[in-house]
Amino acid sequence: MSDIPSTIRAESSGPERFHWEDSAELHKCADGGGLFHNLKVIRRGTVVDLINFVMSLPENEQDDYAIQKDGDRMFRIGEIRALSRRADFPSKDA
Repeated sequence: MSDIPSTIRAESSGPERFHWEDSAELHKCADGGGLFHNLKVIRRGTVVDLINFVMSLPENEQDDYAIQKDGDRMFRIGEIRALSRRADFPSKDA
């Protein structure tokens, strides 16, 4: 079944589920020529794995990283921190 909600009759399918297990890439941001200038892929994994990795870094280093999720969705540190605090964020122990 598709993860894309139907727009027929504008019915809501409830809260959108976040796909924590989607593949993603961790990028090191080398700021020299703009916001995403010289992004370098340094790790691949699931979104939840990469969020856990970034959040395990010292706080002053976290801003150096961005997560690119399936396709072109890029998460910077503010969104990464917000995702890690969501009630449905998978437990590290699970």
